[in-house]
Formats: sequence, C-alpha cells, structure tokens
Amino acid sequence: MTAIVEIYTKFACPYCVRAKHLLDSKGVQYTEYDVTMGGAKRAEMVARAPGAQTVPQIFINDVAIGGSDDLRALDAQGKLDSLLGVNSAV
Repeated sequence: MTAIVEIYTKFACPYCVRAKHLLDSKGVQYTEYDVTMGGAKRAEMVARAPGAQTVPQIFINDVAIGGSDDLRALDAQGKLDSLLGVNSAV
C-alpha cells in the first residue's frame, strides 16, 4: 500500500528541492503545500510538527518525519522504502 506523503515547502528552498527529488526518484506521489507567504498552511505545519520552524516538513501517513536531512537519513538506513510502501528494487 502506497503511503500518504505531504511536504510543506517554500519557494527557492534547496532543501525542499532535494527532498522532492528523493521522493520523485522513489516514484512516490505527494501533496505539496507552499508556505512561502505564511498563512493557514504554515500555521497547520507548525501545529502538526510542534517546534518546526524550517522547511521542508515531511509527513508520511500523518507522522512527522522532519526535514530533508531526516528523509535522507531514513533512506540511508534502508527504512524509507517501507515507510513509503515502495519496492526497494525500484
């Protein structure tokens, strides 16, 4: 079963680009929320990940994963594919 992935991003954020590239390389669909201008989605992000002030903030199946470095660390540990519900041979 494919995971529900959400990512909060800002315009011209290199870490956001890096995180989205990793997700794209896994063939994972995700919902992106642009919080460049703040507003309701930024408030939602902070409410979902208390203390989070930076982007990207990534959620897999409604669980806060963290940012780009956290996503890459999960991949390096071999844990990301199972969280995403993808075949690691992809």
